[in-house]
Amino acid sequence: DRTAEVAREACDRLIVLSQKGLGVARNLGARMAKGELLLFLDADTTLEPMALRRIAQDFRPGDAAGTIKGRPNCNRRAYRGLYWCKNLLHRWSLHPGSSGVIICWREQFMRCGGFDEGLEVRENSNLIKRLRQYGKYRFIGDVSATTSMRRYERCGFGRVLWLWCTLWFQSLIGDLHHRKYETVR
Repeated sequence: DRTAEVAREACDRLIVLSQKGLGVARNLGARMAKGELLLFLDADTTLEPMALRRIAQDFRPGDAAGTIKGRPNCNRRAYRGLYWCKNLLHRWSLHPGSSGVIICWREQFMRCGGFDEGLEVRENSNLIKRLRQYGKYRFIGDVSATTSMRRYERCGFGRVLWLWCTLWFQSLIGDLHHRKYETVR
């Protein structure tokens, strides 16, 4: 794809890694970051205007990990229902996860070892679980992130939903280091 080319035009500094892996890339980004507050944003997710300002105001020192309200990028009823459920689970901390956005403090991220570079699936939930030893999970519902539904469109809503439920269950009883994540472009 043309990710590097597009990014080069929109950033001050571009780093291209020879080793593929979300955890590797995010850990390097965290090491290079200069701020105290880290925000990890999925490649298919965009923030609404003023989201960064709101996150900086609402994410408090007693918070260890968090996310913001998620939205699908298209208006299909199934996608809206999915995000309604996800947001409810996150808001009430019934499943402290992410909606394409993870917020945490740099110091705590480094202390817990960052992303597990051996995980390709549920690496977000794994990080959030380890961060919670330092404080609370915060859901910020006043701003949102919009995420592409292309995986659901290409693979089928039911199939992707089944995959996520299966991975969640497997994460409770076993090790997911062997599971691979299919790239969808």
